Amino acid sequence: MDVSALSSIHGLGSSASATAAAPTGNVSGSGGSFTDVLGQIISAGVNTMQAGEAAAIQGMSGAASPFKVVEAVMSAQRTLQEGLAIRDKVVSAYQEIARMAM
Repeated sequence: MDVSALSSIHGLGSSASATAAAPTGNVSGSGGSFTDVLGQIISAGVNTMQAGEAAAIQGMSGAASPFKVVEAVMSAQRTLQEGLAIRDKVVSAYQEIARMAM
């Protein structure tokens, strides 16, 4: 599974100062901009997907236990499902706004 397309999204906006860690605690009080928070979330998602890929490869070569492989792949699957759900909500909101303008 190639996540390079998701990595390119990280560069949108002014997310140069975004770190690879997911945001912790209360985000609204941290003073970070929306693009920084979004960049952190996307980066964390990409890292989770890459960890799932790496675990699957290690499992195929016998370097990782089946439990670790399943755990990493299931985490990557949850991350992908969350991303798809967010995308669906954004598309739905866009369509609703487009209908209002007419």
